[in-house]
Parts: sequence; C-alpha cells; structure tokens
Amino acid sequence: MQLICWLLLAAIFIVIEIITLGLTTIWFAGGAFVAAIAAACGANLVIQIILFVVVSVVLLFLTRPIAVKHLNANTEKTNAEALVGAKAVVLEEINNLKETGKAKVNGMEWTARAKSDDEIIPVDSMVTITEISGVKLIVEKAADAVSES
Repeated sequence: MQLICWLLLAAIFIVIEIITLGLTTIWFAGGAFVAAIAAACGANLVIQIILFVVVSVVLLFLTRPIAVKHLNANTEKTNAEALVGAKAVVLEEINNLKETGKAKVNGMEWTARAKSDDEIIPVDSMVTITEISGVKLIVEKAADAVSES
C-alpha cells in the first residue's frame, strides 16, 4: 500500500510540474520515486519519509540551478530588457524634480528619468540606459555628452 501511495504522490508532482512548468515539483517526484523503491524493498515508513525528504532536497539544491541555466540559455531578452546598456538621445531635458524628460532610442520615444535625482541632463545629450522602471528609462549621462542627431 505504501508503494502505491508513493507512486501516486510522484504522479501528482509530475502532473503539477507539467501544468506549471516552473521546475518546482519535479524534484519531489524524484524523492517520491526513491521512497517508492524503498517501500518496495521493505523499508519502514520512517526510512521512506527520510529518503523522500533527503532526495528531494538534494535534487532541488544541486540540480535546479543547472536545469534553470540550461532551460534559460535560449531565452532572448524582451525588447525593453534589450535596451539596458544602449545609448539614447535626450529629446526633452531630464529633470527628476520637475518630472520631465524624454529620450529616443531605436526610433522610439520614451519617458526618461536620471539615475540620480540631482542630475539634470540637457536636450541632445547622449545617455546610457541603466534600467527600465515600468515604462520609463532610467539613464545616466554617457561619456560623449552631445549627440550628432
């Protein structure tokens, strides 16, 4: 009966993993399979539970980072994420205190804010995008201050 319970638990974890695709429960399915093998070999329930917990934790902490790295290796940055590190031209003075600022990057206008609140960046300056916050570019003045646009 314990063998059937462990196999059923493993199946439940696998179904949850298939539904979520988050690499969250597959490790526990592995632990349940090991506990099922222990049950088939006649180990008592305490040993089965200990094996389930230990194998699940070991799989989670040792293999998850590797699996996540390989699964995310082929993912591409979204358009906004790809802008970080890019250069932009200031179209409207960037002044965080006045809540003004626009910049153009890749032919698109964005609301822009300076990385530092006390920095004012004039029109036609080149800026480097350091992050994206919602729909705003967070920028800092680039080494070459004036654009050729």
